[in-house]
Amino acid sequence: MAPSAPRTRAAAALRMKQIALDNQDRTIRRLRAQLATERRGLAATKKELEETRVALEASHKVIAGLTEIGLSMSKKIERMKVKKQQVRANHVECHQKFQACIHEAEDSMQAQHLIIEALVDEKDSLLQTIHGLQEANNAPAPFDGDWEEEPEEEPEEEEIEDIPLGEGEIDDE
Repeated sequence: MAPSAPRTRAAAALRMKQIALDNQDRTIRRLRAQLATERRGLAATKKELEETRVALEASHKVIAGLTEIGLSMSKKIERMKVKKQQVRANHVECHQKFQACIHEAEDSMQAQHLIIEALVDEKDSLLQTIHGLQEANNAPAPFDGDWEEEPEEEPEEEEIEDIPLGEGEIDDE
């Protein structure tokens, strides 16, 4: 038994080494399969990252464009607010001028009314004076104080002759 024991031990050692190699081989294949799976996953992740980057750049461009539009609109709104204030100020100024003109016209009309009343009073006074002088001189009254307004004559409309078509000449001289 002694001579076979080293062979059995050697065979057992070889068998153990073969089992270990088989185990390592399976482990290596499993790890290679995992590595291939991880590489595919990494490639898919890289593709997703690239798509995300492209989409993000597009989003940044859109945001920049919208920001520019927003700033432009803000400037336009500010200009419109300033213009609106100017229009309001002009409106108030025009309204004040218009009110001043109205007051001036009212004052003028009131002054004219007072002048007319004074003239009517003066006319009545003069008529009474004339009437008094005529009575004192026993002269007939040329008028009795009642004024009759003569109706205004309306201008007669000129009749336009109907000229038949084709008759009559136009002189371009």
